[in-house]
Parts: sequence; C-alpha cells; structure tokens
Amino acid sequence: MILLCLDTSGPVAGVAIMENGNIRYEAMAVNSFTHSQSILPMVEEAYLRTGLQVENTDYFAVTVGPGSFTGVRIGVSTVKALAHAAEKKCIAVDALESMANGVMPFDGIICPIQDARAGQVYGAAFEGQSMKRLLADEPIKLEEYLEKVSAFGKKMLFLGDGMPVHREKIAELLGEKAIFAPAHLAFLRPAAAAQLAWEKQSEAVSYLDLQPLYLRAPQAERQKNLREKGHE
Repeated sequence: MILLCLDTSGPVAGVAIMENGNIRYEAMAVNSFTHSQSILPMVEEAYLRTGLQVENTDYFAVTVGPGSFTGVRIGVSTVKALAHAAEKKCIAVDALESMANGVMPFDGIICPIQDARAGQVYGAAFEGQSMKRLLADEPIKLEEYLEKVSAFGKKMLFLGDGMPVHREKIAELLGEKAIFAPAHLAFLRPAAAAQLAWEKQSEAVSYLDLQPLYLRAPQAERQKNLREKGHE
C-alpha cells in the first residue's frame, strides 16, 4: 500500500510517501509560498528517490486547510490531478491537526496556530498525549483564543506560522504556561500529515469530492462583499 501526501497550506511546501505504514520519503522546502513552481518537481523527486511509481500509488492525500487560500488551492488541485490521472482516491487532512500530530506526545495542550492577519489566528487545540481534539478549527482573535486554551488549566505548546508572529503577546498574556516549539518542530511536517492520512483510508473520496477547507471567504471575496454593501 502506497500513499503520497502533499502540504502547501503554509509557508513550507512538503511531500511525504508512506509504504505499508512506514515513511519512505519526506521533503520540505521553505520557499516563500512559491508552491506552484516547486510542488510538482518535489513530487517527481520523491518518486525518483524511492523508485516508486505514480500509477502504483493507492491514495493521494493533501492538507486541505486551514491556511493560505492560494496554497491550499495549489495542493488540492495538484492532488486532484494526480488522483484523476491514476484513477485513485483522495484523502483530506486537516492542517492544524497535522501540526499537532508532529509534536505529540506533550504533557499539556498542543496549540497549533496560523496567522490569519488583522490580529486573528486560525487555531485549534489538542490534548497532548492522546491527540483528542479540544477546540475546533476557527478563525479567532488571538486574545479570545488564548482565553479558551488557558481555561484547560495546563501548559500550552504553541507552534505554526502564527507562533513567531504572536509570540511576544502570547508570552505576555500567559507567562510560564506558554511553551514555544523549537524551530525544527514549529511547522507542519508532511510525514505527520501522511500518518494521519494513513489512518483515514476509510474516509477516502473521489477526486471530484475533494474540497478545500476554508474557514472564511478569501480576501478578494470579502472586499467584493464590502463594496457591494457600500452601494446598497
């Protein structure tokens, strides 16, 4: 059984291949969101290095969000095309859950956050030993998110691209209860997403049914709606 997993939901483009439950290949590139140029060459490299073939892949997985609207679209579109060509099914993986999966176990609450601009984050929360979900994904003001996660009364491990952006404010509000993941663990690992996808094979869908996870409308759509309301 072979599974390819892609992640382009954030600043790091990632590719992982699993075979029979084992990681055969993992690669990441911090490339300033130029994912449209790099992800297919990364896929080709993954198959070249493993000696595996696209047509022999059983499942194609991708992080469907939350994250960069453009990045998510690139990943989802790429996996749709690969799955269509190979006549195989797709598996959707949650980006925040994948981040948390990459740093567990942790004796406390795992708090993956992505920067959503304007003082907001895309945030969730997971129990650090069992990966039990404690908070659903949502776009939320940072202060409101911190109030929610601190209510669990445990130490909190922060990671994701929202962590360095808001680190000073988090430390100010939470003090010693806030722990910050080191650089090599602070981003989404494609192998962690692949492991989640491997566990979700029963949820595989046709490439036609694979959809991005958008927690709010893209900025262009929001601006359009504001302009239209202004003319009412």
